[in-house]
Amino acid sequence: MRNGSNAVEVVACSCRVACADDGHLDDAELAMRERPVREDGRIDHRERPVLHNILERARRRGVSADVDAGMTRFAIGCGI
Repeated sequence: MRNGSNAVEVVACSCRVACADDGHLDDAELAMRERPVREDGRIDHRERPVLHNILERARRRGVSADVDAGMTRFAIGCGI
């Protein structure tokens, strides 16, 4: 964590090879992206736009209804 933010870790998660098996975000991959954010229990001003971009990119590529619902719950909980 740098300067009290996990933004760097969130960006690192977004850069990891993901969706490699089918090109779409699944529950496990979503959880991997949520983990750094949940570690400190808060979303700061640097993490929020990174998360927003990750979720929007995943939605454009297509996700299952279950993953979309999880993304929505996570976004609402994070104030995105």
